[in-house]
Amino acid sequence: MLNIRFREKTNTWPAFVDLFSNLVIILIFLLIVFVFLWTTTSVFNKNTGAKTVADLKKVNEEQAQKILQMTADEEEAKRLLILARAELENLENNNNQLNTQLQEVDTSIDTLITEYESKVSELQNQGVDLKNQIAELTKQLNQATIDKQKTAELEQERRELQSQMEAQRASLAEQLTKLQAALDAAEEKAREKDIQYVEMSTRLNKALADKVAELNNVAQYQSAFYKAIKMTLGDESYVQPDGDRFIVSSDILFSSGSYNLSAEGKNQLKLIANVIKNLENQIPSDIDWIIRVDGHTDKKQVVPGTKGYKDNMELSLLRANAVANELAKNGVSKRRLVPSGFGDLHPVELGTDNASLQKNRRIELQLTNR
Repeated sequence: MLNIRFREKTNTWPAFVDLFSNLVIILIFLLIVFVFLWTTTSVFNKNTGAKTVADLKKVNEEQAQKILQMTADEEEAKRLLILARAELENLENNNNQLNTQLQEVDTSIDTLITEYESKVSELQNQGVDLKNQIAELTKQLNQATIDKQKTAELEQERRELQSQMEAQRASLAEQLTKLQAALDAAEEKAREKDIQYVEMSTRLNKALADKVAELNNVAQYQSAFYKAIKMTLGDESYVQPDGDRFIVSSDILFSSGSYNLSAEGKNQLKLIANVIKNLENQIPSDIDWIIRVDGHTDKKQVVPGTKGYKDNMELSLLRANAVANELAKNGVSKRRLVPSGFGDLHPVELGTDNASLQKNRRIELQLTNR
């Protein structure tokens, strides 16, 4: 903010005049004393006394003239002092008026400066808004330019797609013509094959009848198979019938996380192998039957870094292969054994407690047709 200030100066002119008058008076007094002393000294001098008296008179006259002149000068100085004082009072009044005017001007200037700064701030804000508007308009202009370019590109793509569609339409029309011709030919062939279809249906019905009869024969021997295993193993809790299959707990066959058969597991499988071998002698040779060996695990995840297998699916297959190999080792024909692994995909219990997990770790044996 612009500030204007005037420092008020002290006027020293009246004091200077008073001091000058006092100095003149002192000087006159000193001259009188000097003349008196000089006259006294000369008068008492015998040789020069008369001449000295005459000179003193002359000097006295001159000094009187000087005193008169100095008196006149003093009066003039007093008159000038009075004029100076009057002029000084006028100047002081003028100075007070000027100070008042300057204060008013200073206040007015402060107001103007405040208004100016407010206007500048407002204009600056307007400038910022204008810059933002210019930036937004520039952005919109750039986007419009980009959109225009994209529109041109899309128009070009539309034309290309339209050309491709027309070409595809012509190609489809040609293909439809060929398909219609092929359909006509197929209908002709279909009529020719109606007779063959009737013959094939007759053959299929006969084959289905034969298959049903074979399944009935397998079902007949399933009961005998499960009954023989039940009699051989007794009421062991780790071997349970379940519809058309037997369930053997994996805990009796394998240790935790292993696919190597335990000694107890091998003993149980030896008993089961004897039942299967007896069954081979009872089932007619025209019935194509197999023993499915299905491995299942619980849903506990395999510990990373475990050697031999990477997940439950591989573990279940390895255990099924171990059971099939042990049965074959005990005399069961390998062509009658089909091992497979299902991991934890088909649990018999959905719980997470130890009993549920133990039931899900199992080997299933099922007599079925191939």
